[in-house]
Amino acid sequence: MNIALFLPNWLGDLVMATPTIRAISRQFGGDARLVGIMRPYLADMLEGTDWLDEQWFFDPRAKDPALRSWALARRMRRERIDLAVLLTNSLRSATVAWLGGARERIGYVRRGRGPLLTGRLYPQREGRRLVNLPMVDTYLALAGAVGCPSESRRLELATTEQDERSADAVFADLGLHRGRPPILLNSSGAYGAAKLWPIEHFGQLARQIVDGLDHDVLVLCGPKEREIAREVVRLADRPQVVSMAEQPLDLGTSKACIRRARLMVSTDSGPRHAAAALGLPVVTLYGPMLPVWGENPTQRAVNLMLDLDCIGCHKRTCPAGHHRCMQQLTVDMVFAEVAQLIEHREPLVAA
Repeated sequence: MNIALFLPNWLGDLVMATPTIRAISRQFGGDARLVGIMRPYLADMLEGTDWLDEQWFFDPRAKDPALRSWALARRMRRERIDLAVLLTNSLRSATVAWLGGARERIGYVRRGRGPLLTGRLYPQREGRRLVNLPMVDTYLALAGAVGCPSESRRLELATTEQDERSADAVFADLGLHRGRPPILLNSSGAYGAAKLWPIEHFGQLARQIVDGLDHDVLVLCGPKEREIAREVVRLADRPQVVSMAEQPLDLGTSKACIRRARLMVSTDSGPRHAAAALGLPVVTLYGPMLPVWGENPTQRAVNLMLDLDCIGCHKRTCPAGHHRCMQQLTVDMVFAEVAQLIEHREPLVAA
């Protein structure tokens, strides 16, 4: 049996899908070939796990025709895919699965794609509005639909030996010590500016962590966020605050650096889910998005959010122009939660 999993396109969503991937692997692994269909930039995210037999890369907007929809559909037909599980909700993914000849196509009825599915799940609604539910549960329902037994919600990632060697080099170059885990700061927000906490706040928080908690601070970043990371270091003005701006930024190295940290303070973005999957406590700074999508009882998490009428607007930029949801989330509020998490060192217990 050949099973294709159309995996989420965003880093955080892919991490929240790991319980579902694990469940399907446990149910069918050994008796079936499991293929993960995913964006090329996420290639390293699942390295170190053994759930998938193959990874196929798919990007409908890629310059390379071999990564586009028709190429994937033809490959699915050649490889005789029996079952396609669609963790993505797009019409395109359902169309490709149908064109690819998958005999069974399981997914949520969204965006007019119901007729293309042979196994249909319906999202919960209140009237015409979708009910906000944790993404982990939404994905796990797909595993249940293909016959998987109940599975833990625990997020899971792994690292390879190469990842760990790369992280060793990063820690040595930055003067960090494995016996003294740093606190991570993640200021990214690919969704839009509304998710971002002010850079000045991050700089002040880093300084307070060094002065008040006697911990080193490592500022994470992606390729497009190097300048932000450098600015946080500059504003902190402490030698114990360093960044990944001049380091390798592949996902494997980032995972290994995250794995050996003490905890993470993060905006609502992909790295916070990676940290949770690698066993770190996470303080998440919420503004335009509601915490419900990322809720997971297996994580040690603090979700900081102000009590404002506009919270949960879901906009990429603040429609009111004041951005109070993040501007007024003070450094002292965040620092207090970091200090409390450091004081409580009990291990995370997975459900």
